[in-house]
Amino acid sequence: MKAIICTKYGSPDVLQLQEVRKPEPKQDEVRIRIVAASVTTAETMMRKGTPYIGRLFIGLTKPKNRIPGTGFAGVVESVGQNVTRFKEGDHVFGESTLNFGTYAEYICISETGIILNKPEHITFEEAAPICDGALTSMNFLKDVAKLQSGHKILINGASGSLGTAAVQLAKYFGANVTAVCSGANTDLVSTLGADKVTDYTKEDFTQSNQLYDVVYDTVGKSSFKQCHKSLSKNGLFISPVLSFPLLCNVLSTSISGSKKAKFSATGIRPESELKSLLQATLELIEAGEIRTVIDKCYPLNEAAEAHRYVDKGHKKGNVVLITTR
Repeated sequence: MKAIICTKYGSPDVLQLQEVRKPEPKQDEVRIRIVAASVTTAETMMRKGTPYIGRLFIGLTKPKNRIPGTGFAGVVESVGQNVTRFKEGDHVFGESTLNFGTYAEYICISETGIILNKPEHITFEEAAPICDGALTSMNFLKDVAKLQSGHKILINGASGSLGTAAVQLAKYFGANVTAVCSGANTDLVSTLGADKVTDYTKEDFTQSNQLYDVVYDTVGKSSFKQCHKSLSKNGLFISPVLSFPLLCNVLSTSISGSKKAKFSATGIRPESELKSLLQATLELIEAGEIRTVIDKCYPLNEAAEAHRYVDKGHKKGNVVLITTR
């Protein structure tokens, strides 16, 4: 099969298309013909090996897993002899977590892993990024922030994968949403339900007099220190982009102070918890409460170009690789 291979950290040029052996499913696994795979900002950071603390999980000097990618959608091609939850021909989607491997034509996943049947009304391209944007933001807003109706939340990076999902989820939870993005994306974010949209090229939200119960920095462009005065008395700063300053803030605010900083690595939560969150997210998708925003799709052999595009930091929603048809 064809797959993207990454054997060292560096620029998008380290992503090389190669022919590798097609995986064989174990007794409790399904082999999936991948139709679409998500290309995320997190994956571009892992390709670079940054932040360095992340190498404790993905490999100190080079990637532990040669095939990148975590989010996928595809068709079950074969099943192990003990598999009972899926059958050949099922349309599925999910997340390989730290096993990676989705930048390829095929992957084997345990039937008890992060895998669900794909709703009929959404495409493979729309399903592949669900476990990045929607699932991550569901984790942060529902479990980390415990967002409630009437809360005021500011979402920084509101036009990206996590941001577009977060705007929709926050509105579903009944929050008042201020969305921060570039002027070119204000119309998109408004249609997703934001109550107010701030163009960061014209206004610095940290310098306004507005107070928020939650500041969700989806892109890691701000900090707890910068946002401190924008938080309400018991306000919470949350971000999925780990840095040393954020780690220090998380530790220090856990000891003292009414304003808190929190971080969560969604992908390394127990699979049982992730599947519960994913099921809750899927129910909202099936009810039409949230949708996947797709910016661009690239063929598998243009994975490096997809990473270059994501590296620019201006994507609207999600970028997807089309692996097979």
